[in-house]
Amino acid sequence: MGTFFVQNFGCRATQADGAALESMLAAKGMHSSGERAAADLVVLNTCTVTSSADDDVRQVIRRVRRENPEARILVTGCYAQRAPEELAALAGVEWVVGNSHKAQIADLVTLAPLAAPYHGNIYVGDIFAERELLTAPVEDASGDRTRPNLKIQDGCNNRCSFCIIPFVRGRSRSLPGDRVVEQVKTLSARYREIVLSGINLGRWGREPGGTMRLAGLVRRLLDETGVRRLRLSSVEPMDFSDELLELMASSPRIARHVHAPLQSGSDRILRKMHRKYRPRHYADRVEKARALMPMAAIGADVMVGFPGETEADFEESRSFMESLPFTYLHVFTYSERPGTPAAMASDPVPVPVRRERNRVLRELAAAKNRAFRESMVGRTLSVVTLHECGRALTDNYLKVQLAAAREANQIVDLRIGGTTADGLIERAD
Repeated sequence: MGTFFVQNFGCRATQADGAALESMLAAKGMHSSGERAAADLVVLNTCTVTSSADDDVRQVIRRVRRENPEARILVTGCYAQRAPEELAALAGVEWVVGNSHKAQIADLVTLAPLAAPYHGNIYVGDIFAERELLTAPVEDASGDRTRPNLKIQDGCNNRCSFCIIPFVRGRSRSLPGDRVVEQVKTLSARYREIVLSGINLGRWGREPGGTMRLAGLVRRLLDETGVRRLRLSSVEPMDFSDELLELMASSPRIARHVHAPLQSGSDRILRKMHRKYRPRHYADRVEKARALMPMAAIGADVMVGFPGETEADFEESRSFMESLPFTYLHVFTYSERPGTPAAMASDPVPVPVRRERNRVLRELAAAKNRAFRESMVGRTLSVVTLHECGRALTDNYLKVQLAAAREANQIVDLRIGGTTADGLIERAD
């Protein structure tokens, strides 16, 4: 077996896991084919956050069977950890390897005896026993190849009633600070912006015995590496401490970008979700961020149609979001996830109602984003130029169409001349 192709589904953490898998397979003498249809081994690194994510994986398995019938298929990741027997029963799947055994994949496919010709071997263990963190830097999933994503934390100790992730990712665990510094030093020699990510990034360093928190790590990266810009991915609202927000506001080397999952602006629904904050707590963090960083991007993940969400709950949530200085929202429609408490609720919201609430919040998000972009016209903003032709990304998370071609992977200041349907335009003169 000489060539491989790794296909990743889902979040940045999965992308980082996939990059680590590619490195390990290459270290065993295998070569990336660059094409799924030409690979001897196809590794599907899965997500299972929604039922549609599972559907996507099954469709791809069938597609691989059609386009490359000789390929040997290995399914790993979160879906493999959650439902290995379901995947092993699919035609063409030779191995199912959970997150618990992901680090052993390279040895398994290069050293182990050939799998049985039926539907293969299952390697899944207790994910809560895992203490190590599989990671490798990965280029931005959009393909711009200028903003590598470095996963420095995995797992989650929360038990939100709608979420399966803790049961497929395990306990929260962190990449040691020295290793984070080493990775950032290496990456900063090549890239201008580095994105720090994790399943629950704000919990970095909080394992028993840990003495440094995320703010301390960021300060250390600023002091000990030459990174031009750090960007934090999603951080839970109560982990945006005063120390972290003040550090972000004080250093031009940290992107003015706050992404704090909200899920709902209804106090009652947050309690049903088992979220650990109330709307007033969330508002306090967002308003603190806006006071310290007047031009920051402020975004949130929000969910509509959670079981038991009444029209009054939804209106409370919508009104709460309207009152806060969001610059974008990622709006999700609730989807039942087997194995979670919410999936067993007796009061589901009808699907057409869920869809209509999604539409309402998307319109609100679009209006807020448009107003934010319009407020940037005439200003000078710091951007990183992208490999994507003629485009750049501002430190406050807006795409800019460049007036003229520029070398990619550079941080420069641009004068904003106007807006586009979804971004900004550099002033030409």
